[in-house]
Amino acid sequence: MVNILSSELDLLFYALSDPTRRQILSLIGDRSKTITELADPFKMSLAAVSKHVKILEKARLLTRTKKGRIHECMLNAAALKSAEQCIQFYTRFWEHRLELFAKNLEAETKSKPKGK
Repeated sequence: MVNILSSELDLLFYALSDPTRRQILSLIGDRSKTITELADPFKMSLAAVSKHVKILEKARLLTRTKKGRIHECMLNAAALKSAEQCIQFYTRFWEHRLELFAKNLEAETKSKPKGK
């Protein structure tokens, strides 16, 4: 299947499951931002945003660098590659299964006598 450990994939999808964390990722998509800059659009404390950042960091979706007291966050888009591989695997799997189902249904429909 996918060349990634299940626990890493679990962390990745868990991190992506929250709308706040997805919005944080979109905020840092074009350039790195500080925790304070990330907290601005949200009605939550810096500590709450920092907890979301830690989850994203653990899933390797962002990297955080510390410059003095300032923490800057940068997107690590390469981490999304494993999610993409997983989704592609299941897409191919289900497309194949649905094709087989359609062929079987068509064959069964053709083999039944009309009017019954």
